[in-house]
Amino acid sequence: MLEKHQQAPLFNSKFSSKNQYNESVSLSDYLGKKNVVLYFYPKDDTPGCTIEANQFTELAGEFAKADTVVIGVSKDSCASHMDFIKKFDLKVDLLADADGELCESYGVWQEREKNGVKSMAILRSTFIIDKEGVLVDVEYGVTPDGHAQDVLEKVKTL
Repeated sequence: MLEKHQQAPLFNSKFSSKNQYNESVSLSDYLGKKNVVLYFYPKDDTPGCTIEANQFTELAGEFAKADTVVIGVSKDSCASHMDFIKKFDLKVDLLADADGELCESYGVWQEREKNGVKSMAILRSTFIIDKEGVLVDVEYGVTPDGHAQDVLEKVKTL
């Protein structure tokens, strides 16, 4: 698991992932320019993920004022992300981590047990990365409701 004050994985590299428009996005694009809230969620258009995405959308203007971009990550496809964005008029970019490299790098691809069945899934987690590519906040296993507001308060201190 990652910790505060570490260099954010893949932030200084040429690694890229596709967003909802099927465009390549590199975390390094924001280096020296913007803070990044990178939040990982299990699946598009599911109850908890929808709450989280809608609340980040409601606060999008506040994050922008704080010189911060909000990016959601799941293993869903670009097309699934686009449908999710259109359905709820979301104002966040969503990355399709189809091969799981981003999830693995941030330690969010973990085994879980549900109804006695073990499987691998994304652990809902959020990372706040400053303009220098350093993790200033690391939170694994977040609760969706109210999380965006909590993250905004932390971002305002940067």
